[in-house]
Amino acid sequence: MSEIKYTAADYKGGQPRWCPGCGDHAFLNSFYKALAELGVPSHEIAVISGIGCSSRLPYYMNTYGMHTIHGRAAAIATGAKVVNPNLTIWQISGDGDGLAIGGNHFIHAIRRNIDINMILLNNRIYGLTKGQYSPTSARGFVSKSSPYGTVEDPFRPAELCFGARGRFFARIAAADGPHSVQTLVAAGKHKGASVVEVLQNCVIFNDGIHAAVAKKEERDKHAIFLEHGKPMIFGPNKEFGLMQEGFGLKVVKLGENGITEKDILVHDAHCQDNTLQLKLALMEGPDFPIALGVIRDVKAPTYDQAVADQIAEVSARQSYHNFEELLATNNTWEIK
Repeated sequence: MSEIKYTAADYKGGQPRWCPGCGDHAFLNSFYKALAELGVPSHEIAVISGIGCSSRLPYYMNTYGMHTIHGRAAAIATGAKVVNPNLTIWQISGDGDGLAIGGNHFIHAIRRNIDINMILLNNRIYGLTKGQYSPTSARGFVSKSSPYGTVEDPFRPAELCFGARGRFFARIAAADGPHSVQTLVAAGKHKGASVVEVLQNCVIFNDGIHAAVAKKEERDKHAIFLEHGKPMIFGPNKEFGLMQEGFGLKVVKLGENGITEKDILVHDAHCQDNTLQLKLALMEGPDFPIALGVIRDVKAPTYDQAVADQIAEVSARQSYHNFEELLATNNTWEIK
């Protein structure tokens, strides 16, 4: 980290070309602010994307960047990190790019625990190609490619992340700037594969899909922002909380039946056992609030560091370190 104080303006580049009202705008502003808070110089950052509306983001960054091919952002980000471990890598993908054609790369990057920050901008639609349903679209969703409604269940990004043994999973609402910055900073500080699902709107093809968390008053009613070490309390007046009931969770109202804050579960993002964290990540309305913030943040060895350590260990044992020394390890002769 640099001692220089950075501002959001230090990371801005280009003029965003997204539809007015698109959630990408809000996320980008939070991203600039998070990078400034992390204090990583722009020349030590690479922003790598695939294909889609969200994947235009590298053009709007004053950093290194690559706008790559459909679904391959995680693979290219992996290569960039392994060959240059000092780079801070942010991978930007949409729900279609990241979970459809790129789904296999997504889960294996998480499984390997490569030290990259994977941002999944989830508007539950293919926006760039004009409104086909995506892997996160709900069953029955009517779109240009499903005029009578989809007949399949969607992926839930948290389930994929946890199933791939993910060590960091967070979720933010694009319109919630302060909490988005806080969560992105936590992702940037995590060593290993961090996944941040961004709930964002597509005003053209899927308007209002995340209406439950788009405005503050709605988030207060329908979402809970989780913070490590703090009780799981939510509501417009912080009047509701989460308690354990058997192997599940239940919503309770403080003050009723003698329930106080001491009875409410305390969030442990660092717990190695992900059972409760997954339950939190999969909560849905109307019975439960949507979990936002850092849900899981656990330390583990990273792939890129393990590769670097392995190369150093093997090199130290070798009797040669370049091509000329390699030739000298075999029988040689000189022709006169």
